[in-house]
Amino acid sequence: MTATIALLPAPAGADAKSDQTQITELEQRIAEAGTQVQQLVVSYDGAQAHEAEIQGQLAAVTAHLVTDRRAEARADETLRRAALNVYMSGSDDDAALALFKGRDLTQIDEQEYMQVASDRIDNAIDADNADKAKTQAAEARLRSAQAEAEVEVHKLAAARQAAQAALTSDDALLAQVRGNLQALLAAAAQQREAAEEAEEKAMAAKAAEARSAEAVQGQAAPPATITFNAAPGSYVNPLRGINALSPERIDQGVDYRGYGPIYAIGDGVVLSTVNAGWPGGTFITYRLSDGPASGLAVYAAEDIDPRVTVGQSVAPGTVLGTMYEGPDGVETGWADPSGDGNSMAMDAGQFSGSNSTAFGANFSQLLASLGAPPGIAQNEPVTGSLPPGWPTW
Repeated sequence: MTATIALLPAPAGADAKSDQTQITELEQRIAEAGTQVQQLVVSYDGAQAHEAEIQGQLAAVTAHLVTDRRAEARADETLRRAALNVYMSGSDDDAALALFKGRDLTQIDEQEYMQVASDRIDNAIDADNADKAKTQAAEARLRSAQAEAEVEVHKLAAARQAAQAALTSDDALLAQVRGNLQALLAAAAQQREAAEEAEEKAMAAKAAEARSAEAVQGQAAPPATITFNAAPGSYVNPLRGINALSPERIDQGVDYRGYGPIYAIGDGVVLSTVNAGWPGGTFITYRLSDGPASGLAVYAAEDIDPRVTVGQSVAPGTVLGTMYEGPDGVETGWADPSGDGNSMAMDAGQFSGSNSTAFGANFSQLLASLGAPPGIAQNEPVTGSLPPGWPTW
């Protein structure tokens, strides 16, 4: 078995989408490489066990050969004694006499002994020689198998090392691509925030200009009187269904990133769903009809696909819309109850494009009391103040 893991090319840093694709491919490759390494480890362990088994068998055969040699030596000794007995008995057997006449006993070979040994000794030697030959053949086979096992172990060790090296390289490349993606996303987020801030500053400037023109013409409307009456009821976290929820700044309301369904805080009636002046064009407003803020209006705006219509009654389980991963995120806060498409902070002159307002901070506190992460204040103290009797959390 050999490692066949190919590395992906280094990231070019082109865009976040290509990096996301490369990360997915790398994660898949790493998972496959991990499986391959595990298989190689199992195979390597099995080969080592097989090699150890062969070594054990070889040791047993070697021991058997030692026993055979001892048996052969004993048989030789028996033959010598048999021949000596023939000689000492005075036999005229010329072959027996020839065994010892003028010769050293250690020089007498097996063939000469067999000429004077009994049939029983002959059979013993034949059996011993056959057994020895069989054992030697087994030893030869085992040594061959041992050599093959050693080769396999070395191959598997090399394959495992190569697979592990490829896996390590892929891990390093994945970290590099992820770092590149994070840098791209951070840069995109900065650009997005700058664009959003510019949009909101333009919106604030336009609203201020309109108020100024009305004042010059003597048509400025008196400050709206906000009336609300606390009623039985309770509120729930409207962001509980958002995936990858991440809080951002407090401004007119509270900004968030993420994707998924956004719910109504409590019972109410929808006043509006669109406002072309807002980033993304969505501005869902509903007037609460129960709870401590009954009579006040809540908005959810920007990157949301509306799922409600004007005049529709909503409840805490009602999905107002689906937040998508767009350039602006989502903003939610207190809307002007008149349904003019503005936030309370905007109509109260608290917002200049990037600052945290009293109305935004108050809504952030409400969300935090319901279990959502609070927004991030941009300035302390926040700009403006709340009307007398405004509910706090």
